[in-house]
Amino acid sequence: MPPRPYILIVNGRKVRQPVFVIGAPHSGADLLARAVKRSAGFHLTIGQPSVLSVVVAFARTPSIQQGRGEAAATVLRDAFAQAWQVSPAACLTCRPECRAAAARQPLPTCVDERGIARYGDATPALMYCAEALVDAFPDARLVQIIRDGRAVVADLLSDPEELAWFRRGIANVDTEFPNPFFGVETEADRAAWPRLSATGKCAMRWRGALHKMARLRTMLAEDQLTTLRYEQLVADPQAAAKALSGFIDAEVGRIEVPRRKDAAAWRRLLSPAQLAEIDKIAGDQLRRVGYGG
Repeated sequence: MPPRPYILIVNGRKVRQPVFVIGAPHSGADLLARAVKRSAGFHLTIGQPSVLSVVVAFARTPSIQQGRGEAAATVLRDAFAQAWQVSPAACLTCRPECRAAAARQPLPTCVDERGIARYGDATPALMYCAEALVDAFPDARLVQIIRDGRAVVADLLSDPEELAWFRRGIANVDTEFPNPFFGVETEADRAAWPRLSATGKCAMRWRGALHKMARLRTMLAEDQLTTLRYEQLVADPQAAAKALSGFIDAEVGRIEVPRRKDAAAWRRLLSPAQLAEIDKIAGDQLRRVGYGG
């Protein structure tokens, strides 16, 4: 079945085949986003306020999307129509990671509006409204990245912004169930949540993200969704860039991997007790996707 038609004009250009980069926190989505953002003809945003507010609302309260597919799609299209506008004022509202990912600093904008051919976004938590994204943009290309859950947990534990979601009164696992954002999927998960350490809660978040990505793979066609592994990206960024280029049908110059990036640093950062807790919560999922070593 051909994609449902939609018309969205931004900066005088029709939006076609937008690219969305999704993944669990600290899974490497930022590396892919930077590569796409710096590719010729692309205007990719990260965390523009108009999008971030909608994405966070959908992620933390998935029930507001239920039975409202077309309405959710319309809200997202409107949010991106605002976020993708190129102007000095829009650049001022970008998150620091969006500005840092640009090939040039705003002069007064980080992209030449005249050269834009394609759009994209890599706002954190975007994966939790992936279905609405595809409803909003049926010709979208979704790129998701998976990383060893133990490495993700190690990085989450050193990220105050992500840990803040676990604070009392913010984690809405009692009022919103199931809760994919926190990985709380069963009554047993909800009962265990209050007793979990930060390590356990991070492991549950990773497990929930993995389940979400697996469901997307069963729902979307191969030309709509592709999955990359962080470890393969770090080991061979050139091959990853080639695969990404083929999928989004655009030339991605290169994927920049930070120097001395150790994909197995989690072995030093996590204690035996933490590793045991991660294995108890997400061990089956780690082994199922090849991270059992």
